[in-house]
Amino acid sequence: MQKDIIHTYCLKLRGTTHDYKDEWQADRYHIGGKMFAMMGGDATRKPIITLKCAPSRAEELRETYEGIIPGYYMNKTHWNSIYLDANIPNELLENLIQHSYELVFEKLTKKAQKEIGV
Repeated sequence: MQKDIIHTYCLKLRGTTHDYKDEWQADRYHIGGKMFAMMGGDATRKPIITLKCAPSRAEELRETYEGIIPGYYMNKTHWNSIYLDANIPNELLENLIQHSYELVFEKLTKKAQKEIGV
């Protein structure tokens, strides 16, 4: 999936904010001030997106798809990185972005959740 499509998809999720971290050369997507997605590159600048994931599902995805690895520079239990040039179905990637968004949203305070209005 192309970066611009991912960017547009992330911003469609209610309450999402975006920033660009120069030091990391990465686009970051937040809900309630907490990051749920980061799009940048690995050590060789190969494009990746890093998403939060339930630990059991994260392991299963890594075993199933060669292009999904433990989160690059993140907690490897709770984050996966997905190479954008990997043969990952677009629908799966959208589902994983949504899953990450929901995991982060669920950890927000009830007040913050209500303000976002999901």
